[in-house]
Amino acid sequence: MKRTLGTLDIFSLASGAMISSGLFILPAVVYPLAGPAIIIAYLLAAFLVIPALFAKTELATAMPKSGGAYFFVDRSMGPCFGTFAGFASWFSLSLKTAFAILGIGVVLAPHFGNSPEMVKTISTGFAIFFCTINIISVKHTGKLQTILVIGLILIISSYILIGFGNINIHNYSPFLPEGGKSIFLVAGIIFVSFGGLTKIASVAEEIKNPGKTIPKGMFSAFIIVTILYGLTVFVTVGILNADQFAQTLTPLSKGAGIMVGRWGFVALEIAALMAFITTGNGGLLAASRNPLAMARDNLLPSFIATINPKTNTPIVSIVTTTIFMIICIQFLNLEQLIKVASTMKLLLFAFVNFSLIIMRESKITTYRPKFRSPLYPWIQIAGIIFYLLIILNMGSLSLILTGVFVLISLIWFLLFSGFRQEKDSAIIHIVKRITAREMQTDTLSEELREILLVRDDIEEDRFDTIIKNAKIIDMEKGSDMNELFDLLGTEFSNLFNTDKEEIKKLIYTREAESTTVIHKGLAIPHILLGKEQRFEIIVVRSKNGINFEESKDPVHTVFALAGSKDERNFHLQALMAIAQIVRNPSFQNNWNKAKTVNDLRHIILLGERVRKGDI
Repeated sequence: MKRTLGTLDIFSLASGAMISSGLFILPAVVYPLAGPAIIIAYLLAAFLVIPALFAKTELATAMPKSGGAYFFVDRSMGPCFGTFAGFASWFSLSLKTAFAILGIGVVLAPHFGNSPEMVKTISTGFAIFFCTINIISVKHTGKLQTILVIGLILIISSYILIGFGNINIHNYSPFLPEGGKSIFLVAGIIFVSFGGLTKIASVAEEIKNPGKTIPKGMFSAFIIVTILYGLTVFVTVGILNADQFAQTLTPLSKGAGIMVGRWGFVALEIAALMAFITTGNGGLLAASRNPLAMARDNLLPSFIATINPKTNTPIVSIVTTTIFMIICIQFLNLEQLIKVASTMKLLLFAFVNFSLIIMRESKITTYRPKFRSPLYPWIQIAGIIFYLLIILNMGSLSLILTGVFVLISLIWFLLFSGFRQEKDSAIIHIVKRITAREMQTDTLSEELREILLVRDDIEEDRFDTIIKNAKIIDMEKGSDMNELFDLLGTEFSNLFNTDKEEIKKLIYTREAESTTVIHKGLAIPHILLGKEQRFEIIVVRSKNGINFEESKDPVHTVFALAGSKDERNFHLQALMAIAQIVRNPSFQNNWNKAKTVNDLRHIILLGERVRKGDI
């Protein structure tokens, strides 16, 4: 997938996903439940989304791949849970997006007859329009989203500024007519409106410089939209009294009409339309990436992962998702399905927080997020508990339907994709850490390494190629220099097909000229050996240390280099690469904690250094 989305695009996609029914319709729905205290409920809902925000930001910067929650759950908890997460994320996002597109029909239908059929016809037309935009280009989708969100923010900001001069302070009293518990009830209802913020993780593969862009875009969207939510609801409560709230489902439009007249009402109707368009457009973009990611992992038929070579967009996945949305718009009762989708969204939030804990505790060396969640693991544990408590209060029907969905996902995994899975997961790494080292598999570690190469735009050079094929030895017991040199003699003898004693003589001669212990705990024996164009590296780790005659401190890391005379230039570059890698403050700590030989290899391959291409 081509990386075309920048910080402004991410901000617009995240903001547009939140500013829709949660701002233009929901205040009227929740006002009877808590009165003016809905102001506090909105701020509380924003606070409660923080665990999911932190978790998804960390996971997305470590694994910027299409699929978002699906990819995180699959790689941390395994493909069985991943299957449910993929279907649940797609189902939830698709339904919520269909609901937003239906909102467009509700706003526009009164101008064309205002019949249910007209609402569905208009909504279907916009679904096809968004599908076309998404197929043409992700970049065009991002531009459309940016234009709409900027216009939306300007209109809402104007509403807030004008509204402050029209507030009636008596509308805030009594502030808590239903008691303090009502705030938590309303916060649980509002909470899902903030869920759109985290859907950015679904398009992480298409974001430029994801390590920096994702945190900037998501956090800026969260802060600005939270401020807009708080101020807009505060102003609206100050303009409308309880009776006026009861008479409308579009309180912002009514408030603008009271302040400015007909033009104010029309302006906020336009803003509501723009909000639904941004949610519909961005929602389709995010939802369509779930089938793409699942098809790549053989959890869905492979043709769904087809990428249009001209536009670099997943055309089959986009069309499939659009068709599902149109079916929902035309035939289904969305109200109950939206509630089920919300339940699954909350369950996904809990899974994502659990995924973060699993990834951290797996100690996989190639798990290297650019952003790390603060207050780990307490904020994740608190988030899991809170999300599960909300789920338990969603109603029995929602829980039953969600349970059926889980069962269907399990059956699909067992019948269609269970036998195809060859990848391991982070939870397997945790299990194997307390069992036999020989059982350790490295498909996830290698996959994460490849993701990091793409994320950080690293082009592998010749040194990387040699390290990927190098012999790496993890010595269990302490030893001395003679034992090390005997081991190196044996290994280089096999590589160069040269007499072992001759190689040992070269190593001892080089050591006698000047000790190869160049830094505390580090030795780099290097010799000239072999015919033309030949260079090999052997890496040794000894946790208990190797005693060199000329060094007071034991050596724990050895890079042994051997190459022909015509490789002297590369010999120097290899020494420089090693020096840059080992001088990193985190190198020694990671080196000591590594559990397997491949962990050691990945630490070297992902070490920070200057790369100059193949030589």
